[in-house]
Amino acid sequence: MGIRSFLSKPYAAYIVKQQLKWANNPSQAQESVFQNLIQVGKSTAFGKDHNFGDIKNYEDFKKHVPICDYEDLRPYIDRVIAGESDVLWRNKPTYFAKTSGTTSGAKYIPLTKDSIPNHINSAKNAMLNYIHETGNANFLDRKLIFLSGSPVLDKSGDILSGRLSGIVNHHVPGYLRTNQMPSYETNCIEDWETKLDRIIDETIHQDMSLISGIPPWVQMYFDRIIERTGKPIHETFPNFDMFIYGGVNFEPYKTKLFDSIGKVIPSIETYPASEGFFAFQDTQTEEGLLMQLDSGIFFEFIPTDEYFEENPTRLRIEEVEMGKNYALIINSNAGLWGYSIGDTVKFVSKAPYRVLVTGRIKHFISAFGEHVIGTEVEKAMKFALEQHPEVKITEFSVAPQVNPIKGLPYHEWLISYENEPNDPDAFALTIDNKLRELNVYYDDLITGTITRTLVISALQRDAFQQYMKSIGKLGGQNKVPRLSNDRKIADKIIHWKK
Repeated sequence: MGIRSFLSKPYAAYIVKQQLKWANNPSQAQESVFQNLIQVGKSTAFGKDHNFGDIKNYEDFKKHVPICDYEDLRPYIDRVIAGESDVLWRNKPTYFAKTSGTTSGAKYIPLTKDSIPNHINSAKNAMLNYIHETGNANFLDRKLIFLSGSPVLDKSGDILSGRLSGIVNHHVPGYLRTNQMPSYETNCIEDWETKLDRIIDETIHQDMSLISGIPPWVQMYFDRIIERTGKPIHETFPNFDMFIYGGVNFEPYKTKLFDSIGKVIPSIETYPASEGFFAFQDTQTEEGLLMQLDSGIFFEFIPTDEYFEENPTRLRIEEVEMGKNYALIINSNAGLWGYSIGDTVKFVSKAPYRVLVTGRIKHFISAFGEHVIGTEVEKAMKFALEQHPEVKITEFSVAPQVNPIKGLPYHEWLISYENEPNDPDAFALTIDNKLRELNVYYDDLITGTITRTLVISALQRDAFQQYMKSIGKLGGQNKVPRLSNDRKIADKIIHWKK
């Protein structure tokens, strides 16, 4: 046992003990965060504009602070970039996390001195919870890889800016820095394919034990290694025994990823975003991710069926119901107020509060009133893969075909296969029947002959990678939307149809 793994166990026990204090008192933890946010926010430009001095409780807060998105906060962020202080939070942000926006172009999400610990400690605590529960800490003694964006930072005004994963790279704890891979120089390479080849050069002969990243890009890393070696990953990295992931639902990638490894290994799911690190998997035995209720973020929840209403219901943590989909709203010590991050979640536990990420509030298909959401298509795909074990996929996305050349409209499933189904029609029907079971409105459309059953378009194995490359978003934290309500993406990806 190495020094890192030895020392991590008492530290993990301490962290979990502290965690239980707020996890067992969720309302009190969130109220404390709320009061601190309001107290600091009073002296900011946003706080003055929204009468924070008059806010005594959550009901007051809802009257004064509307739900907003990036465009609503953009005038304040522009003032920060121009050099103004105390705009959204005290002083100036330490960084801007630069992300790609759909309507806003580049988005600049503030990270402050107060909010950075949320990102760093949550990632660290995810591993410590695993160590405390299982007693396995050996992966800390060998080489670790975090497939991330470039740590090279630019400036927006006088504030450093870059990709969140690149920013976080500057804050990796010192005790992990010495066995972290790849090298800083390699991590700075912008072109993903060049970077990936260089990462493999540096790691292929190392004793890798932990790999972290978004599943499709980790899969690409594995595929390249297998092409070079002709061996499954566990033979190249015999001590690889921890996979940490986030950003997408793991289920569609799980079978192929573990097949590439050559065995099933432990994994930890996380829920990070530029706006905050919201939850992580705190146990290997229960479903869901533990909400971080004591980490500088006050959470609100809007029932998804009310989200687009003028005055939707806004709930705090103790008001949510199990099994219901909510749009996630945050207020944070990064200076985000009433901010809709665009994700939807569902609670699977209230003691402690654990969630599943169910999709994106604007990523759905409702071309005919069916309102199919991400979690439904992923459950349908998971079920079909279980029923057709020969099938392995690399990626998929779904879009409506409203005006087909002939016949009734349908949902088009664009799928890149690693291994194709023995009976493509049966595979498509399995998906379709499961989706009809999960979504009664979709079932009604087919029963009423308004639409037909889904159609699968088989794409080249690397179709989604080629698409992402074509739009300059290959690798890093970028991902293709699971489903869209139009054909803007589908009509481009279909270019790589087999």
